[in-house]
Formats: sequence, structure tokens, C-alpha cells
Amino acid sequence: MYNVKVYVTYKDSVLDPQGEAVKGAVHRLGYSEIDEIRMGKYFEIKVNKTSRPIELVIEEICDKLLANVNMEMYRYEIEEER
Repeated sequence: MYNVKVYVTYKDSVLDPQGEAVKGAVHRLGYSEIDEIRMGKYFEIKVNKTSRPIELVIEEICDKLLANVNMEMYRYEIEEER
């Protein structure tokens, strides 16, 4: 079995309104040294071993469901459970 961690964030060229709102709140709390905050999504996926490459399975799921590939990018980490 594999434990996969998927991180989805907006591409650098896309405005992140939630991140901007959080940055504004952080500045109001007095943390003026904070320059940028970007929000994202995090998924943990348990995957049984299969004959297909695990990377292919995860990339298909990300492309079809977890990320809007026009606006978002993703990365993932795969850990094999023992």
C-alpha cells in the first residue's frame, strides 16, 4: 500500500483572493514583514498496489478531479507503507 500526499496550489500567474485576504489579516495583526500568502488544497490518498505505475494513477486523478490544470498546479509525495 502507498500513502500519497498531494498539494494543489494556484499557478504563480493566477490571483489568489483567499491568500490575499489572509495576508491582509496578518498585516492587521502587525506582521508587516509577510510579503505573500498563497492558499491551496491538501489531500492524503491511500492506494493499494497495482500493476499500473502509481505515478500514472495519481496524475490521472489530479488532472481529472483534484486540480483545475488551467489555474492550478500540483505536486505529490509517494511513501510506501511497510
